[in-house]
Amino acid sequence: MSDALKELGTYIEAKRPDCVLSWDVSFGELNVDVTPSNIEGFVEFLRADQNCRFSTLVDITAVDYPERAKRFDVVYHFLSMYRNHRIRLRVAVREDELVPSIIDVHPSANWFEREIFDMFGIIFSGHPDLRRLLTDYGFRGHPLRKDFPTTGYVEVRYSEAEKRVVYEPVKLVQEYRQFDFMSPWEGAKYVLPGDEKKDAAK
Repeated sequence: MSDALKELGTYIEAKRPDCVLSWDVSFGELNVDVTPSNIEGFVEFLRADQNCRFSTLVDITAVDYPERAKRFDVVYHFLSMYRNHRIRLRVAVREDELVPSIIDVHPSANWFEREIFDMFGIIFSGHPDLRRLLTDYGFRGHPLRKDFPTTGYVEVRYSEAEKRVVYEPVKLVQEYRQFDFMSPWEGAKYVLPGDEKKDAAK
């Protein structure tokens, strides 16, 4: 399998040097680093070429590297059921850079791209309906960015007085900041519900 993937990587690089920056094989998958500007045409090539035939879009996600100039990796996973191969494409982009949508090639990319926009704030140019998918329309920030606070910026609750959902700045009372670090796995004398059953079984 590894030799076949290496051959495929060499073939793809030779066919599309305008797109491929580098490639490697790891964990039984071919990984290809691709330029963002040509991603749509490259995905179409992977689908149509008879030696590739990556016709199934499995997933699109992103990874945040705040310390890099090109802060995000947009990661695409494709499957070729005809060749029994998998390929992972990585596109490194700056925070203010647009990524071309691949909806025209794979309509199933619609919600994947919306989720990435919602969670990371990456904008896909050419997307017909790029709006939040998992958070509320008035949500502030992008929760999967590494600089997003774990408590968020606002909390949502239903107000009995106003008979509607209201947004308020996050206020954590002190007792929520107290943690019990005692754990039976670290040798502490701590009895958990159900522990008494181990003595009865003897």
